[in-house]
Amino acid sequence: MQDHALVKICAELASCLSISLASARRKVDLTASREEVRDLEGRKAIAERLLEEARSRPTEGENTSGSQLDRLLEAVASEENFMVED
Repeated sequence: MQDHALVKICAELASCLSISLASARRKVDLTASREEVRDLEGRKAIAERLLEEARSRPTEGENTSGSQLDRLLEAVASEENFMVED
């Protein structure tokens, strides 16, 4: 049984983390199982806590997920002109 409030919080979490709703729900479920929480109210509390943690993360600067991805995608000087042959 799904609660509308839990789904709404998971949707906000998914939007904040730029992930799918299913991934956000899975994240809540995994955290709940790790903390041995099985009731609906406990899952809502976990979802709200994860949402607050996601909102408190920096949105600009060096520690954002976007800037981390940019750093990972930068070409190393020795590999800039590398091409894979067919």
